[in-house]
Amino acid sequence: MKRVTIFAALVAVTAGGVAADPLEGTWQTEPDEGAYAHVMIEPCGDNFCGKIARTFKDGAEYQSPNLGKALVIDMAPEGDGNYRGQVWRPSNDRIYLGKIALNGDRMKLSGCVAGGLICSKQTWARIQ
Repeated sequence: MKRVTIFAALVAVTAGGVAADPLEGTWQTEPDEGAYAHVMIEPCGDNFCGKIARTFKDGAEYQSPNLGKALVIDMAPEGDGNYRGQVWRPSNDRIYLGKIALNGDRMKLSGCVAGGLICSKQTWARIQ
């Protein structure tokens, strides 16, 4: 009986001790052509993906046709708050090489072309 209790306690501690990756959560993008979004980043396989959860234009929420679409695609953790994958830019419907540098409740997200030589960057803020 004592072994079962100890085993159950170890299982409970192990299951509850798994911490979420610091990238997980809801992030606010910078405005792009007057619109911005709240993006929910969650695990997708071994990596992370972010879907558009809410959209805003000129400060007011609106129902964009992009709701639910993946903006952050297959970001693989590289250690020290760095991730690499792809990002989609809705305004021109293009997918770019993506990089994230996470620093607390801020992330620098880059979308790059030409093998990473030319990049456009945004700083996103954590909402939750």
